[in-house]
Amino acid sequence: MGCRIRYIPVTTHSNQAITHPLLLRELSLGLWEFQKSMEELGYAKQVTTFTLSDFGRTLSQNGDGTDHAWGSHQLVMGGLGDGSAASLDGGKLFGTLPHLHLGGDDDFSDKGRIIPTMAQDQVNASIARWFGVDDDLMQSLFPNLVYFQTNGNFESAYVDLFV
Repeated sequence: MGCRIRYIPVTTHSNQAITHPLLLRELSLGLWEFQKSMEELGYAKQVTTFTLSDFGRTLSQNGDGTDHAWGSHQLVMGGLGDGSAASLDGGKLFGTLPHLHLGGDDDFSDKGRIIPTMAQDQVNASIARWFGVDDDLMQSLFPNLVYFQTNGNFESAYVDLFV
């Protein structure tokens, strides 16, 4: 099985209600094909695939789309979904879904700048740990991770993504 990669030349600055579902569908198909290929080749337990973004989008329009913001979603997938050691603990939502209305409890402003409940560093450090990065290096790789400790223990900032 070969992966097909297609590029859809669209912008997410405007017409998001039309273009974003097309992009999500394309991403979904590409991720599914990649995962199936990893399973066929016998590499599914050695591969973790994840998305990464350094920004989200505001909920409000600026006249030509939306502005950069903080909160966004990440996707993490891999393994066989059989609960075996080092597999992703799948089918879970980590963090808290925000209230998606302007000026609400999770909005930093009146423009829909949602404050995330989990840091990107927490997810990335957890994946890096799975890849074998030593805990002693985590503080230099992810210096903000210490701000997400819950009990004074550095490891409490990790996300339990894996079984």
